[in-house]
Amino acid sequence: MVYVRNTDLTFLKNFTLVIIGLAILAALLIVVALMIHNRAPTEPSPIAEQRVLDRLTPVGGVYAGETGAAAMAAAADAARAAAASQVAYGGTLDGGVIYQQLCGACHTSGAGGAPRMVRAEWTDRIAQGMDVMVQHSIDGFQGDYGIMPPRGGNPALTDEQVEATVVWMVDNLQ
Repeated sequence: MVYVRNTDLTFLKNFTLVIIGLAILAALLIVVALMIHNRAPTEPSPIAEQRVLDRLTPVGGVYAGETGAAAMAAAADAARAAAASQVAYGGTLDGGVIYQQLCGACHTSGAGGAPRMVRAEWTDRIAQGMDVMVQHSIDGFQGDYGIMPPRGGNPALTDEQVEATVVWMVDNLQ
């Protein structure tokens, strides 16, 4: 004979009530979620969409082969055009002003292997001729001791400004 205790029946009854209560709670949560979902706007905000597009816009592009060469050439032309539209230091041809504003940063201290304003450090360069020194200053030059960036690192300098500054520097060597 099998005896079922009264406590087992009580447990089963309570357990069944808990399961039924949880099922009702789940059904209520589903109904509330559907109500909230149906109240949400169906059309996204144009401002929010624009923010997302701004965040997803690529910063740059990757180009290879002929496409890459064409893109690089176009970018270089655009940079040259932008630099040509700006004239450094108000277009002055006073080499002393340009030296004080730009060239002196390296040529006073000898930073990056730049020759200081001492005649002994310029003798080999002067021997090459003024035209070579001006051309190296315009195009940039990598020598045994350091690097001369094109136009002293300021692409807005005109050829005439670079030449005037080189002449001023050679004239003011100590």
